[in-house]
Amino acid sequence: MTEREKMLAGKLYDISDPELVKAYEKADRLCKAYNDTYITETEKRAEILKELVPNLGKGSGFRAPIYFDYGVNITMGENSFANYYFTVLDCAPVTIGNDVFIGPNCTLGAPVHPLLNEERKSRYKEDGTKYDLEYAKPIVIEDGVWLASGVIVCGGVKIGKESVIGAGSVVTRNIPAGVFAAGNPCRVIRPLTKEDSVQYKKELF
Repeated sequence: MTEREKMLAGKLYDISDPELVKAYEKADRLCKAYNDTYITETEKRAEILKELVPNLGKGSGFRAPIYFDYGVNITMGENSFANYYFTVLDCAPVTIGNDVFIGPNCTLGAPVHPLLNEERKSRYKEDGTKYDLEYAKPIVIEDGVWLASGVIVCGGVKIGKESVIGAGSVVTRNIPAGVFAAGNPCRVIRPLTKEDSVQYKKELF
């Protein structure tokens, strides 16, 4: 297996592999190019995203700035949106469904480092190249989910359809569909019901 194949399969891999470095550097350039555009430069942004996130659904997009490790390992459905400072460490597949709302300062972090320092710390190859070993776990955000501001989603987590994650939460385990969950670590607070409809909030009308 190549180091890229190991990475996507959730196995220990060498982050200094030339193929991965090249892909990372490309994503870095494209993120920088995107972040340097104005919100009115819609055509220019669309062209950048075609290359950076080729698996991006119709009507979906990001408010700059964005920071992605590779971009190509992100799949995003239709009519989904991420606000300012969206960070995705897509060392494993990151799947975002349709109609997903992602608030500012959210992070989806697929990488996992060994817990033992002797296994985690940086090392050097014979040619002097610095590297470390890590692995990654996929992240799945199903249709209709809302991640409020400052949410962190860890590798290996799946968030079920139409659930809402409260601001500042750190999601370390799976969240079922149709619930409001919040906290650090994030936990289910209650199911979402028809009583949560804005029609019952008279102050809004």
